[in-house]
Amino acid sequence: MAHSPGHQGTWHWYEDHARGTAELASRFAEPWGGGDLAYRLGRDHDTGKGACEWQEGLIEEATTGRKIRRPPHNNAGTLLFARTAERVPALLPCAGVIEGHHTGLSAWSEVRLRLKALMIDSSEVDEAIHRVAMVMPEVLDGSCPTVPNWLDPRDTAAVEMLVRMTFSAVIDADRLDTAAHFRPGTHIRPHVGMHELWERYEARRQGALVERQRSKGASWLDKLRENVYQEALEAAAGKPGVYRLHLPTGAGKTFTGGGFALRHASLHGLRRVIVAVPFISITEQNAAEYRSLLDPEQGPPVVLEHHSAVNVEAPQSPGTSTNGRHGQKRGQPNRWAKLATENWDAPFIVTTTVRLIETIFGNTPWATRRLHRLANSVIVLDEVQALPDGLLTPILSGLRELVEHYGVTLVLSSATQPELAALNPWRSGLPQRDVVAAPAPLFEQLRRVRYEWRTGPDVTLTSIAAEAADHDQVLVVVNGTKDANRIHRAWIGTNHEENPGILHLSTRMTGGHRRETIQAAKQRLGEGMGTFLVSTSLIEAGVNLDFPRGYRAKSTPESEQQAAGRINREGKRPVKDSVMTVFDPQDGLKPEMVYNTCAIAAASRRFGDGLADPDDLDALRSYYQHRYRLQAGQHSKDPNGATGEVIEALRAKLHYPEVARRMRMIDNEHSLAVVVIRLSLEEEARQAVQKAVDQLRDGLPTPATYRALQEHMASIPRRELELAINAGHAVEITGDLHQWVGSYHPQRGIEPPA
Repeated sequence: MAHSPGHQGTWHWYEDHARGTAELASRFAEPWGGGDLAYRLGRDHDTGKGACEWQEGLIEEATTGRKIRRPPHNNAGTLLFARTAERVPALLPCAGVIEGHHTGLSAWSEVRLRLKALMIDSSEVDEAIHRVAMVMPEVLDGSCPTVPNWLDPRDTAAVEMLVRMTFSAVIDADRLDTAAHFRPGTHIRPHVGMHELWERYEARRQGALVERQRSKGASWLDKLRENVYQEALEAAAGKPGVYRLHLPTGAGKTFTGGGFALRHASLHGLRRVIVAVPFISITEQNAAEYRSLLDPEQGPPVVLEHHSAVNVEAPQSPGTSTNGRHGQKRGQPNRWAKLATENWDAPFIVTTTVRLIETIFGNTPWATRRLHRLANSVIVLDEVQALPDGLLTPILSGLRELVEHYGVTLVLSSATQPELAALNPWRSGLPQRDVVAAPAPLFEQLRRVRYEWRTGPDVTLTSIAAEAADHDQVLVVVNGTKDANRIHRAWIGTNHEENPGILHLSTRMTGGHRRETIQAAKQRLGEGMGTFLVSTSLIEAGVNLDFPRGYRAKSTPESEQQAAGRINREGKRPVKDSVMTVFDPQDGLKPEMVYNTCAIAAASRRFGDGLADPDDLDALRSYYQHRYRLQAGQHSKDPNGATGEVIEALRAKLHYPEVARRMRMIDNEHSLAVVVIRLSLEEEARQAVQKAVDQLRDGLPTPATYRALQEHMASIPRRELELAINAGHAVEITGDLHQWVGSYHPQRGIEPPA
């Protein structure tokens, strides 16, 4: 047997699970020529379960309900695969797929040592292999799996990514086949053709445009956006590869990028579109816009929004040992939570850049399960300038692998396009095409603000808050949550009664709370009501707000330009009256503490009072080139490498755990998600959230359970969460996910400690 009886009392027979996993894994890996390899690994991944001791433990556990410690079952299949792959050394590291199918990909050096020991003395696993062969004789056929015809054994980056992609295919197949046994209603989402989605997108987009022009009248900006959109559709006929979508803020980048991706996928037979953005606030807004254009009126939704950072397989923080309804200890993830982790089985994904990079470079099953879904897809990297310099070399190298060997088309979308071709992984042999051929005239046409610069000892958060309060409608963007908190408190302090026009945005608020705040700001601005909004940088992309006046704490030019994109966004006011003031507060979080120091140094020589404005394209191009040169100059001093060269060397050594650790774009030491059930929610909504929480703690969650919680999650630093747990302000749900039961400010969310 492979698994204990499900709800219908039927055992999951070994051969059914092995063949079911193999067939699914083969299907998932077929797009890159890895079907035969994935089939073999899927077929043999549980070979160790053939051991008598393992079988006896499973039977005792199923009949008594007690948790029985069983021997590891990964060594037998690992050795079985390695014996057949010895003739093709490039395939040998794929033995790590079986070795790590529960715990994650190990370093190849460690797997190799285990294999060496097993080949010297295989008595530990021979019994399991022999017993499995009694029901599946094919496991002893000794044939070597077919190698993808593009694989160059000398190309370590190609071998490294092949192991990752195959691991993902096998893990997802294993989890899906297991879930189908325990929940017979579980099924794989039916495939939706890209041509059908493209036609629906275009029909609804045109309908929305007609309705907008009917209610508000046609504008010059609408015509400009439509011209840009049509040019993008023509470019979509180009062959798969790397594209640059360089458009100024307000030119309709969201709809243009979606239209290009869907039409390109339709024309080239690609299977899905993945849009990755740097901020959760953008996923929330973009996903809503894409849903309105793509989700059917009836039937399963097409658009999947995934930004949850929950790791259900994480080591647990101290908790109680009280058993849940299904016998697992509180403080430990249950198998149902593992089976329910997100696998991106949807035709249109909106996610964060953090989740995408974690998917490509993680090593745990929960993180990498969805990686194989990237094959034969369009990946839109929105706000690509937000990629961290310190990780650029492995990111660009990994993306190149996906483009060259896994059928991916990559779209680099930004108003401030970085000069990525200047970096090693993309310097040669990877052409980049422009979606819009001549962006410079568009930037001139869409220049809608003028910049002012404010420095000196008298510039403080308090002085800026007071100055901003003199305007009727104003946006202030700062570098951190504590600074946003201080500005908001200063404004509230000048209004002794709570003012609904004084608003706050940060990741300390839940997704639903942020969405409500953005909607309130949009409505008040549209009705000409007093609106004071302070935000962290999460507002700087994808949030369609139109303020007459703005302030931005000193940062990088790309961030300052993005903030300016919320000022006079629709171009209805004179440029001279639409001011973005860049200020350097003496008591605020310094940009060097938040942003790349080389970026700050390169910017200081080009942008500021008497220098270039942040939307000067020539200055931006020079800035990026200088920034990357400065990074390269740091290489000898930086133990991690200037742009991640050390990580790329670890990839060449197939050291998956250390690569995953170093590739964390948001280190879990810094930030963790917590579920908040706000008092302001309607009773029905509160009950739905609580039900999802209870399902995670004790029940049978599905991917929909996690999706239901996403808009009820806020983020706080790990250290702060640890203190909150000790104070009784947070209680564990599963994995590293906790429920916040402490105070939650109705406007600012979880307050930072004083």
